[in-house]
Amino acid sequence: MPLRQRPLDWFFIVVFSLFTVTSMISDMLPTLGVDFSQPSPNFLVNANWWYAHDTDPLFMDPPVWMRIVTGLSAFVYPVFSVLLVISLVRGWNRIQLPSVIYATMIATITGVVVFGVEFFGEPEWITPNPVKFLAFNLPYVLIPILLLVRMRKPLPFARRF
Repeated sequence: MPLRQRPLDWFFIVVFSLFTVTSMISDMLPTLGVDFSQPSPNFLVNANWWYAHDTDPLFMDPPVWMRIVTGLSAFVYPVFSVLLVISLVRGWNRIQLPSVIYATMIATITGVVVFGVEFFGEPEWITPNPVKFLAFNLPYVLIPILLLVRMRKPLPFARRF
């Protein structure tokens, strides 16, 4: 089915194009150990500081396991996002299984592990600003789950949804 007959896929194209950029920009800094604990003239450092200083102590001072999570987001997930966007545009059904794997990983790692720590974990990592935390992070869980629903049946590009 041509892309013009799959309007929801346009939504995924836009969102995963944005995810490619935002994941690489925001998650690269903690993965590489860049200090963003203070405001900075560097735009990327300052943007991460603005988000994390009053919202995300786990992101601000990540333990090793969290740096692995941000590393996946900065260096692995963008590769999938680019392949997904190309597959959506071209209608390549073979992206179905990688989409299911990706969405399951995101729901587990981000939805359970990161959200669990930020809301129910050690006191030093609990978010002091749950509204801002959810506003920035919930789309990274909900949209992959929506992608999982989109890819639930064989030949996803032979139907609208």
